[in-house]
Amino acid sequence: MAVPLKGKENKLITLLKSYGSAVIAYSGGTDSTLLAVLAKEALGDKHLAVTAASPTYTSAELKQAKAIAKQFGLNLQVVTTDELDDPTFTANPVDRCFHCKNHLLKIVHEVALQRGFTAVLDGTNADDGRDYRPGRKAVEGWGVNSPLAEAGLTKAEIRRIAKRKKLPNWNKPANACLASRVPYGTVISADVLSRIERAERALFKMGFRHHRVRHHGDIARIELPPADLPKAIKRRAQLIRQVKTAGYKFVTLDLAGYQMGCFNP
Repeated sequence: MAVPLKGKENKLITLLKSYGSAVIAYSGGTDSTLLAVLAKEALGDKHLAVTAASPTYTSAELKQAKAIAKQFGLNLQVVTTDELDDPTFTANPVDRCFHCKNHLLKIVHEVALQRGFTAVLDGTNADDGRDYRPGRKAVEGWGVNSPLAEAGLTKAEIRRIAKRKKLPNWNKPANACLASRVPYGTVISADVLSRIERAERALFKMGFRHHRVRHHGDIARIELPPADLPKAIKRRAQLIRQVKTAGYKFVTLDLAGYQMGCFNP
């Protein structure tokens, strides 16, 4: 028998209160934002949202995460991660996400210990187990709690609650890190990530809200929803110029359209 949404919400609040105090790995996405806001409601000042300043995420993402934290009165700490100093991560193996998540959660765990918080939480939801997510190994290894998943909340249900809570990012598209745009086995560097960020920023300014720039050396393979393909073709001269300015020699448009996790095994 399906559990009603209200029952899942009540279970989540009960879980949050049971921790006593908690640090939330806060990315600024819908899931972790809702978790942080509800943790504040359940725990008061005994909550702390920790977000990373990382070359694998855009400066716009960090700026938005800070703005939302301020809007909702979240206790926030920004930490700097160093995954680009890890040759295992930059080699870009198929379990790259594990190494990235491991770096972040190590720092979040240290913050929790230093500041006396009893639990570390992340925004994994009930749908995430269906996808390829090697980062889950790091979550389990550091003993991180995933109360959204434990309460049985799906992505759609989380968006419904977030909309009711008036979170400005309630319908924000899922946005994996910039490294996810690079095929496994291709070395990740600050230059590669910067090129991808500049190219995607250009697409955003052109009005494309859902997109990926997949990095293939000198080639940028652009993924857009099929409905946006005619618009891209119509404005192809501007699109090519903008993406080349970001550092690519060739610009291609993938006729298969926008695909999450297209490099996953």
